[in-house]
Amino acid sequence: MRKNKVDIITLGCSKNLVDSEQLMRQFAANGYKVEHDPHRINGEIVVVNTCGFIGDAQAESIEMILELGEAKKQGRIGKLFVMGCLSERFMHDLVQELPEVDHFYGKFNWKELISDLGKAYHPELAHDRVLTTPKHYAYLKIGEGCNRTCSYCSIPLITGPYQSRPMEELVEEVKLLTHRGVKEFQLIAQDLTFYGLDLYKRMALPELVERLSDVPGVEWIRLHYGYPAHFPYDLLRVMRERENVCRYMDIALQHISDRMLKLMRRNITKAETYELLERMREEVPGIHLRTTLMVGHPGETEEDFEELLAFVRQARFERMGAFAYSHEEGTYAYQHYTDDIPQEVKQERLDTLMAIQERISLEANTAKIGHTYKVMVDREEEDFYIGRTEFDSPEVDPEVLIRKEEGKVLKPGHFYQVEIEDAQAFELYGKSV
Repeated sequence: MRKNKVDIITLGCSKNLVDSEQLMRQFAANGYKVEHDPHRINGEIVVVNTCGFIGDAQAESIEMILELGEAKKQGRIGKLFVMGCLSERFMHDLVQELPEVDHFYGKFNWKELISDLGKAYHPELAHDRVLTTPKHYAYLKIGEGCNRTCSYCSIPLITGPYQSRPMEELVEEVKLLTHRGVKEFQLIAQDLTFYGLDLYKRMALPELVERLSDVPGVEWIRLHYGYPAHFPYDLLRVMRERENVCRYMDIALQHISDRMLKLMRRNITKAETYELLERMREEVPGIHLRTTLMVGHPGETEEDFEELLAFVRQARFERMGAFAYSHEEGTYAYQHYTDDIPQEVKQERLDTLMAIQERISLEANTAKIGHTYKVMVDREEEDFYIGRTEFDSPEVDPEVLIRKEEGKVLKPGHFYQVEIEDAQAFELYGKSV
């Protein structure tokens, strides 16, 4: 065990990552050496930032806590703290079942951890962070919580109603980060498109994106987790007009069958969904759309699933993820529906859906061969430099593998023009020009 060392482990989404980065800054301000997801966990203090969204994520969090609890018993680590969504949702049960944890904190009260250790919480550093990402990009959380009432989703149970961060605060954070060399910002929230309704009584995301894009040094802004119902269409104008706003939208659609959309309480129809996609592609030529779809929601028939497959074939999303329905305690679906789709059927539908998408992804990538794109280099590996186009978000989207050439050195954090020479479903290959 290393004295004065804090190991922070983040599970789940990038919204959790931002919380971990803020906590790391507070520990650093109090003189601790802080490591994030270290190869060797041996800190005097270990903090696990958990995910509680669906069963698989909950199991991963519990497994990590148990593993660290064993390390604590063996004296390899000191105090063990748990924070985040899992403990926010199941605090009472966790306290009873995991006595090896010194203290549990929820999604929002983790700041108390600092004062509970007898250290000073620095409010002037509330939005300052130790970046865990490469220094040229960062996640920017513009809001917390969710006001939607989707049948299957536990997020509102965990985070409560939507809370937008003021524009001025976000602009100042972006200025601070650009001064440190950050060039690319991934805007995140459970629902970007709701931004501003609570604070300004209007959908203010287009204005926020314009103001952020005006900050000197901002090269790329990418948007994650939009909601399709009542989409703020003025955002498409901003995306079209602003060079540094990526032609990229991550918007979870979940399903296309009118019957399923109603059961899921999505507040949108099949016709409206098709109209939304058509308008996005018409108003922002070349836009790349990422979506998430769900299979196995209670009541989904073979006909509903076939309709979903037809939708995917027709819509031809450049990026797509999917997951099987999880019957989550406390949700509308848990209280009102029976989890009537066998797990093996859910998995079979998921595999079928993703096989279709893999072919579409390959065709979309193959169409890029011979074209040249602006690419941000993220890192260097033995045979390639690894980068991304404006259409690729870190961690989830295809990467561009740029072959090394004698006498030509590319630097991580810099942009280069790259000609695409070959493609696979989830990777592009190219050379710098």
